[in-house]
Amino acid sequence: MVGKRKASRIRTYEGRALARPEEDIVDQGLGFDVGTLVSRRRMLTFLGVGAAAAGLAACTPGEVGSLGSSGTTTTATATAAANAAVGEIPEETAGPYPGDGSNGPDVLEQSGVVRSDIRSSFGGATGTAEGVPMTLVLTVTDLANGGTPFAGVAVYVWHCDREGRYSLYSEGITDQNYLRGVQVTDATGTVRFTSIFPACYSGRWPHIHFEVYPDQASITDSTAAIATSQVALPQGVCATVYAEQGYEASVTNLAQVSLSSDNVFGDDSGASQLATVTGDVTSGYTVALAVGVDTTTTPGSSGASGGQPPSGAPGGQPPATAS
Repeated sequence: MVGKRKASRIRTYEGRALARPEEDIVDQGLGFDVGTLVSRRRMLTFLGVGAAAAGLAACTPGEVGSLGSSGTTTTATATAAANAAVGEIPEETAGPYPGDGSNGPDVLEQSGVVRSDIRSSFGGATGTAEGVPMTLVLTVTDLANGGTPFAGVAVYVWHCDREGRYSLYSEGITDQNYLRGVQVTDATGTVRFTSIFPACYSGRWPHIHFEVYPDQASITDSTAAIATSQVALPQGVCATVYAEQGYEASVTNLAQVSLSSDNVFGDDSGASQLATVTGDVTSGYTVALAVGVDTTTTPGSSGASGGQPPSGAPGGQPPATAS
């Protein structure tokens, strides 16, 4: 009977037995309070870091479903809260090869730039970039409005090819405009681009550039961009891709740089710009990043960082100062 009476007085809170079942929650002692604090911090960590990936999985189950638990779903309120916790994407240089008119060529003035598959050139050009298939998924949130999906904004994306060259600028491909394109975000704030995995060229960590504009009509004016940043690619995936044919130069270049030493990601090792990647070299990779945009803050300079079109380097690779 004593045992039964004792068992009947056992109470729990958040799945844990109370140390003092007769007392209120606030009177359970220091040990219990510390346990509660740790538990809540773990939940906040999930919302602030992991929920962005879970939100992507819920929005794009066919492409990035493996970023979250199988069958993961979230309510609109929870998704908005998680997106708000992502924080504003760091403002970065557009580099010397933007193609937005701020440093020479302007692909954004050309008809046909709004497209999802950016592997081939368009207009009068016919070249196609070869490499390991990649789908880029960017989910843009409006931090000025509580982290809601930023629908209707235009996202311009560009990156180098597997030889480390930029179309419009690099020697041998100045007449091409591949690996550049614009998409307008859907109701979930998402854009998707079909592309190839970019190289690692000398002096820079593997990355993808992007600019966010208020709407499609604004893309012809580079100063209208409300955010300019870069996506950092994870080291392990890069090493796997660069073992493939055509990426030979990237193996040496990757070994000579790190996220902490990179002149763009080095301040925080790309903490808020490091993409989540799933897939393999055969079927291709999905590269996903949550992009928080705050229109109440003043964007940094989205213009070029200077530098001349690359020449002389093997394969026309950009110089070490390229961003």
